[in-house]
Amino acid sequence: MPKVVTLRLSDDVYHLFDHYAKDDHRTLSNFIETAARRYIEQNIEYADEFETNEISNNSALNESIKRGVKDAGNKKGRFVA
Repeated sequence: MPKVVTLRLSDDVYHLFDHYAKDDHRTLSNFIETAARRYIEQNIEYADEFETNEISNNSALNESIKRGVKDAGNKKGRFVA
Protein backbone atom coordinates (compact mmCIF):
# COMPACT_ATOMS: atom_id res chain seq x y z
CA MET A 1 0.00 0.00 0.00
CA PRO A 2 1.40 3.43 -0.87
CA LYS A 3 2.82 5.49 1.98
CA VAL A 4 2.51 9.25 2.41
CA VAL A 5 5.76 11.13 2.97
CA THR A 6 6.01 14.81 3.79
CA LEU A 7 8.88 16.58 2.06
CA ARG A 8 9.98 20.15 2.78
CA LEU A 9 11.40 21.95 -0.26
CA SER A 10 12.60 25.49 -0.71
CA ASP A 11 10.54 27.54 -3.17
CA ASP A 12 13.20 27.43 -5.88
CA VAL A 13 13.62 23.64 -5.63
CA TYR A 14 9.84 23.17 -5.60
CA HIS A 15 9.44 25.26 -8.76
CA LEU A 16 12.31 23.43 -10.45
CA PHE A 17 10.77 20.00 -9.65
CA ASP A 18 7.33 21.22 -10.65
CA HIS A 19 8.67 22.54 -13.96
CA TYR A 20 10.33 19.23 -14.87
CA ALA A 21 7.32 17.22 -13.72
CA LYS A 22 5.04 19.23 -16.02
CA ASP A 23 7.51 18.91 -18.90
CA ASP A 24 7.44 15.14 -18.41
CA HIS A 25 3.62 15.05 -17.99
CA ARG A 26 3.91 13.66 -14.45
CA THR A 27 2.54 14.60 -11.09
CA LEU A 28 5.07 16.20 -8.78
CA SER A 29 5.06 13.18 -6.46
CA ASN A 30 5.55 10.76 -9.37
CA PHE A 31 8.40 12.87 -10.72
CA ILE A 32 10.18 12.92 -7.34
CA GLU A 33 9.64 9.17 -6.83
CA THR A 34 10.90 8.35 -10.33
CA ALA A 35 13.92 10.64 -10.05
CA ALA A 36 14.87 9.19 -6.65
CA ARG A 37 14.48 5.61 -7.92
CA ARG A 38 16.62 6.34 -11.02
CA TYR A 39 19.30 7.97 -8.87
CA ILE A 40 19.47 4.94 -6.57
CA GLU A 41 19.52 2.42 -9.43
CA GLN A 42 22.29 4.29 -11.26
CA ASN A 43 24.48 4.89 -8.21
CA ILE A 44 24.41 1.58 -6.38
CA GLU A 45 27.66 -0.35 -6.73
CA TYR A 46 27.81 -3.85 -5.39
CA ALA A 47 31.60 -4.04 -5.58
CA ASP A 48 34.03 -1.39 -6.66
CA GLU A 49 36.92 -2.03 -9.05
CA PHE A 50 39.35 -2.79 -6.20
CA GLU A 51 36.98 -5.31 -4.61
CA THR A 52 36.24 -6.94 -7.97
CA ASN A 53 39.96 -7.40 -8.67
CA GLU A 54 40.55 -8.74 -5.18
CA ILE A 55 37.74 -11.29 -5.59
CA SER A 56 38.91 -12.29 -9.10
CA ASN A 57 42.46 -12.87 -7.88
CA ASN A 58 41.50 -14.91 -4.81
CA SER A 59 41.82 -18.49 -6.09
CA ALA A 60 40.74 -20.10 -2.79
CA LEU A 61 37.55 -18.03 -2.74
CA ASN A 62 36.79 -18.82 -6.38
CA GLU A 63 37.29 -22.56 -5.82
CA SER A 64 34.97 -22.40 -2.81
CA ILE A 65 32.32 -20.60 -4.87
CA LYS A 66 32.63 -23.22 -7.63
CA ARG A 67 32.18 -26.04 -5.09
CA GLY A 68 29.18 -24.25 -3.61
CA VAL A 69 27.55 -23.80 -7.03
CA LYS A 70 28.18 -27.48 -7.83
CA ASP A 71 26.77 -28.58 -4.46
CA ALA A 72 23.70 -26.38 -4.93
CA GLY A 73 23.15 -27.89 -8.38
CA ASN A 74 23.32 -31.37 -6.84
CA LYS A 75 20.96 -30.26 -4.04
CA LYS A 76 23.68 -31.02 -1.53
CA GLY A 77 23.76 -29.09 1.71
CA ARG A 78 21.18 -26.70 3.08
CA PHE A 79 20.24 -23.08 2.57
CA VAL A 80 21.13 -20.80 5.46
CA ALA A 81 19.55 -17.35 5.46
